[in-house]
Amino acid sequence: MDARRESEPAATKNHTTIERTSERELVVTRTINGPARIVFEAWTKPELLKRWWAPKSTGLILLSCEADVRVGGTYRFVFGHDASESMAFFGRYVEVTPHSRLVWTSDEGAGGEAVTTTTFEEQGGKTLLVVRELYPSKEALDGAMASGMEPGTRETFEQLEELVVTLGADVGRS
Repeated sequence: MDARRESEPAATKNHTTIERTSERELVVTRTINGPARIVFEAWTKPELLKRWWAPKSTGLILLSCEADVRVGGTYRFVFGHDASESMAFFGRYVEVTPHSRLVWTSDEGAGGEAVTTTTFEEQGGKTLLVVRELYPSKEALDGAMASGMEPGTRETFEQLEELVVTLGADVGRS
């Protein structure tokens, strides 16, 4: 038996729930094994975002990640297999409350902007993560659902949890 592995925190199997709460709103919920401070950092530091944001099973990577995480600041994420096959997502931060709340817009579509509100609620060393996405129209949410976003979201939240557990273990060793 590997004693080192036994002493490291293990990610327990948490589930990601994805619920359409109205014609325009989608709510994603997951409890992450780690403090809100670390989960928030994973959402706001480009070097950490690159480690979990794109579902690895698709072969996509985050080619570039710019995030000026402050009220009025902007972000731009470019995904792809390589630079010749890429797509950009961008918008601005509307609200930034460290370790508890992020609100941003997604401006990449011609059909209007979506608004995402993410809350980080620490409960006994774990973080209840709730992501509310309000789409500009029913058709925009229908399109996102049809694109296969559900399995990709579940996978990226698994990757987020793995990263947070690793970061928490690193903090515990220092």
